[in-house]
Amino acid sequence: MSGRDTIEIDHPAGEEMQWDWFERRKAPWGGTAYVLLGTLPHSGRVRGVLAESLDQPHLIEAIDAVLRRHGGTPRIWRTDRLATVIVPGSRDVQPSFAPVAKFYGAVVEPCPPRRGNRKGAVESSVRYVCGRWWRTMTAVTPAQAQASLDVFCSGTADTRRRKAGGIASTVGALADAEPMLALPAAPYPATVIVSRQVGPNAAVAFRGNSYSVPPGLAGTQVECRHRLGTAMLEIRSAARIPLASHRLAPDGAGTLVRSAGHRAELERAVLSAFTTDRPCERKGNHPPGPSARDEAARLLAGLGPDVTVNLADWAGLAEVTR
Repeated sequence: MSGRDTIEIDHPAGEEMQWDWFERRKAPWGGTAYVLLGTLPHSGRVRGVLAESLDQPHLIEAIDAVLRRHGGTPRIWRTDRLATVIVPGSRDVQPSFAPVAKFYGAVVEPCPPRRGNRKGAVESSVRYVCGRWWRTMTAVTPAQAQASLDVFCSGTADTRRRKAGGIASTVGALADAEPMLALPAAPYPATVIVSRQVGPNAAVAFRGNSYSVPPGLAGTQVECRHRLGTAMLEIRSAARIPLASHRLAPDGAGTLVRSAGHRAELERAVLSAFTTDRPCERKGNHPPGPSARDEAARLLAGLGPDVTVNLADWAGLAEVTR
């Protein structure tokens, strides 16, 4: 709330990281853009990751990606009362999220009720990133936007000037000196699930690539399931029946991943739809009708008398030119 008293809170190096989402509707690629920011309040270094949803698996995936961009994690994660992290109406960590913090060796510290300024460092980062990056971004896909955000955070944002103990420095230099805990080799094994519609080519889109399913499912809804830490994508029907499993291509590569079996099945389905029972009808040679002749007369009315072209004149001009 504006007008209330504020004070600078001392944040020892490597003590905590503050987390917050920001959302922007009407993203260039359609829908809403969800961006998770993680800020080190001692140095002010910020890193961000785009996510497709605000649910807990997507949050866990984004947290891991932000931590790896920071190169480690502090022992304290400070957040507001996100329902995916904190039990609503309490200070208790969600039972499904407590193992996540333990997996990374961190402790979750929720902000007091109606005290969003307790995580003022990340609130400031949200305003900074929205004003300096989002408003000037030219990306048209989530993959391009993520690459743009990474460049901005490690470049423009890290070169901001800061003072430590009266000595001039930068955000990046201060952050490099912060002690951090090492990260596990793989992310916490949550399962990200998104709904997709099967296209006419018997494939579904997932993170900038397409993955095949058996033919005959065009227009139906399916589930794409990816367990973090693995390189596989599982596709299931709306009734949770397994349809396909593929090795993931790099995000945003524009690759169509189709198994040999699916290709053969799709070829048989497409070719069987053709028939040779009767030949194709020949195109008829129909003279122009009354309406066509009336329109031609209207267009030619202002051209005056008929124009006669003498091909001998054209031949003479061509000879001279030669």
